[in-house]
Amino acid sequence: MARFRTDCIERPLRTCFAMMGHFIGSHPWWFLIGPLILSAFLGSGFYLLQDRMSNDIEEQFTPVDGPAKMERKYIQETFPGDETVFSRLRLSTDGNYATLIATSDRNILTVESLQAILDVDFKVRSMVVHFDNQSFEYVDVCAEVMGSCTSNDILDIIEYNANNIDTVNLTFPWHDSNLRRFPFYLSLGSVRMYEESSVLESAEAVQLHYYLREDNKTKTDLWLESFLILISNTSSTSIQVSYSTSMSMQWEFEKSPASVIHIFSITYANPVSQLDNVRTKVWVASCGVLSTGLAVLSGFGALLLLDQPFVMTVASCPFMILGIGLDDMFIMISCWQRTLVLDSVPDRLAETYKEAAVSITITTMTDALALFMGYNSPFGSVRSFCLYAGISICFCYLYSVTFLGACMALNGQREAENKHWFTCAKIPEDVAPRTSKAFSICCVGGSYDRITEKEETEPMSYIFRRFYGPFLTHKVVKACVFVIYAGYLAVSIYGCFALEEGLDIKNLALDDSYLIDYYTDQRQHFSEYGCSVMAAVTQPFSYWDEDEWERLSSCISDFESLNFVNGTFAWFLSFEQYANANNLNASSPETFQTHLSHFLELNAMFKQDINLNSDNEIEASCFYIQTLDKTRVNEMMSGLRRTAEECPVELLVYHPAFIYFDQYTVVMDNAIQTILVAVIVMLVVSLLLIPDPLCSVWVAFAICSVIVGVTGFMALWGVNLDSISMINLVMCIGFSVDFSAHISYAFVTSPKSDANEKATDALAHLGYPILQGALSTILGVVVLSMSGSYIFRTFFKIVFLVITFGLLHGLVFIPVFLTLCGACWKRC
Repeated sequence: MARFRTDCIERPLRTCFAMMGHFIGSHPWWFLIGPLILSAFLGSGFYLLQDRMSNDIEEQFTPVDGPAKMERKYIQETFPGDETVFSRLRLSTDGNYATLIATSDRNILTVESLQAILDVDFKVRSMVVHFDNQSFEYVDVCAEVMGSCTSNDILDIIEYNANNIDTVNLTFPWHDSNLRRFPFYLSLGSVRMYEESSVLESAEAVQLHYYLREDNKTKTDLWLESFLILISNTSSTSIQVSYSTSMSMQWEFEKSPASVIHIFSITYANPVSQLDNVRTKVWVASCGVLSTGLAVLSGFGALLLLDQPFVMTVASCPFMILGIGLDDMFIMISCWQRTLVLDSVPDRLAETYKEAAVSITITTMTDALALFMGYNSPFGSVRSFCLYAGISICFCYLYSVTFLGACMALNGQREAENKHWFTCAKIPEDVAPRTSKAFSICCVGGSYDRITEKEETEPMSYIFRRFYGPFLTHKVVKACVFVIYAGYLAVSIYGCFALEEGLDIKNLALDDSYLIDYYTDQRQHFSEYGCSVMAAVTQPFSYWDEDEWERLSSCISDFESLNFVNGTFAWFLSFEQYANANNLNASSPETFQTHLSHFLELNAMFKQDINLNSDNEIEASCFYIQTLDKTRVNEMMSGLRRTAEECPVELLVYHPAFIYFDQYTVVMDNAIQTILVAVIVMLVVSLLLIPDPLCSVWVAFAICSVIVGVTGFMALWGVNLDSISMINLVMCIGFSVDFSAHISYAFVTSPKSDANEKATDALAHLGYPILQGALSTILGVVVLSMSGSYIFRTFFKIVFLVITFGLLHGLVFIPVFLTLCGACWKRC
């Protein structure tokens, strides 16, 4: 078989990097000061950080072009609502509100418990808020119904007198009183009813809502803040209270970056050193950390200057950049240590760049391209992260081959003069007779191997060459590796099938947030009933025509046949009852319009469900579908949409929560698409830069294998596939190639002829730097495991899995798999 190599790009690239290394080694100060000036200039963009912050949860964590956003636009334009007749059911958004859940271990429908709830309600309604030298109360900002503030059903029933609870028979889920129907499933939770009856025996929770107008956001936000302060300082012996507002999640989400600032500073204090007082690379390591800091400063600053939105999730970028920067640094240090000590600094740096720069280029290109591929995501948070991280990685690469190279050259000049790493005083290489042990430890250094004229081999590199490499390439060990890999793959695939989709909105709050208690109570006590979904008839419809009516009735029957639908509520059903009760004939357009006008005068709330044109004809109308919490929200939404599409009448279904549920319809497909495209791009890059096509295929295989492992194990670790974990999976694509690419490239370029010797040589040269890079990255992000934010804990979990499995592939699986191609290597 003919020799087949693809080094037409790699070989001249090595030559170019060698020339670059020689030039930087000859003029290090230019390349030390230049990046500092550039990063200082670009870093000025941080002055614009507050103006560029974009942490709106809906904007960043829901699909940009989600169907629900189009549906909401139609609803808002067609059914604009009436501010004087507020209806929670008819809101096209979440609304502007405060809410609290009062719970009790026993029956909360007692005089004592209800009195405690009434006391809290009184405090809320009488709370005085100061704004712009004025004072206002709830009555001044509340949403109104016929001139009065919206009230809470259970308090209306007992007429704000706790003693009245003993005189009324409450029914569930609906309670009829004074010609009104009260939906008690919205305000009473964990109920118990008498046998074979709808009469309530007890309940464990009561939920109160306080809806506000939306005409003055500054004023209502102040009232909501005061509400939070008031309720947080309220205590009772008979009830426990959890609380939230329409702005709470947004406010709590914005607190997350502050929770990791101190962790960030700990992460960046991560240098390494050697024991030799001359050969130690402590300054190079420190400059490597500084180089990644400059990359973050430049990348973030440049995009802020270019008016790019800064989303909170971007705050996890520096941890990733640090790992990549340190990985590049360890590779360069390892290559430097294999150069001849007696050569000039420019020659040593040229040889270092010749050996290391191509490997670093491969990993940088794959990391950056994977992130830029992720920019096509439908989630704003993913786009922002990918853009900031991708640009920062490019700067990290630039500064690694300039700033870090200059630091290595200056450090090399110090080494050539045998100067102490700290005092810069020239010190002896050998221990003089009768010197103290302390002197020999602190004031002696600069030794090297006189035979090879290279720096002393690191103990770990010696272990990789003499022990680990031969051990790993033994036939029995290879067989064990295949068994271990099969087990790894089996568990990973199992985890992939167990992967849950979607972002639980409460995960955007910190662990110690008051919202956690609220969502816990809501799930525990109010989870039986789901959304009241609006179904809009988007065409002119002849409600008086029996044939047309049959078509719509069949659609309603289809909805009600779904196992998660409890029933429907519609103006036309109430109108039909009204017409039958009054013996009205509404079988013609004229009589229908006449009777409908009278009906709407008596039931003003229904006016919001009908869109009339100038001729008083119905252009569009809507009704409501009450769902039960019997199925997953994405299945509920998809089921309703599918039923609406199959209906012979043009229907549209919508609920404000659908804005968030839309993530379920795109996150999996988008993640798979992004990963597949990125893997193909990684394969192309590997084929171009690694001088052997079969080796490039193994690199692509490693990417797929690591991604499958990370996806499967993150599911087993309790991480869902959502916009946050998707960010990390995109990052995983780039990270997963790093270790395998380094080992594969070292394998291909090794001068050895035997495949086992090639694998051992590659491990001896890069095994320790790869291990250092992996451990430093893990140490850099392990502190995130202590974060109170789900976002940063998820980042830690996935990075930990990526590094662990990447290291496992780079140091165990891939070296063994590459030896399978021994016949091919002999022909090369």
